[in-house]
Amino acid sequence: MHRDGAMYKIPESVLVVVHTPALDVLLLRRADSAEDFWQSVTGSKDFAGEDWAVTAAREVAEETGIQAAAAGCALRDWGMENIYSIYPQWRHRYAPDVCLNTERVFGLCVPAQTPVALNPREHTAYAWMGWREAADRCYSPSNAEAILWLPRFVGR
Repeated sequence: MHRDGAMYKIPESVLVVVHTPALDVLLLRRADSAEDFWQSVTGSKDFAGEDWAVTAAREVAEETGIQAAAAGCALRDWGMENIYSIYPQWRHRYAPDVCLNTERVFGLCVPAQTPVALNPREHTAYAWMGWREAADRCYSPSNAEAILWLPRFVGR
């Protein structure tokens, strides 16, 4: 817990590649970064035992307004995890001895032209783009890599 009483973030998060059947990918521009920081949906577990899929569905709903269980949507755990160093600008959100995060990767297939309702505290813009362009636009290398895996997971 922080000195101000707020809870530290859990260093377990999800990365959700939201995409259409045609492999158009939804990217979001972060509100808390001065840089042109584009990414897929991400977010930490609310508590240590929270199920990965529950975290993924919750984060998608919070950040985009998209309901993962809606008709025509399919949330899929890709069974991939990334372990990476937490960016220095966000380390203060975690307990003092925490410097690594484990990120579980999901895909969420949604119908083309699914409406997006951004949470303005988290993101300032969104864009749908082809998967290759989306991978090139991502700030995070693990996010770009996940998007590059997309065609292999959709064809299964």
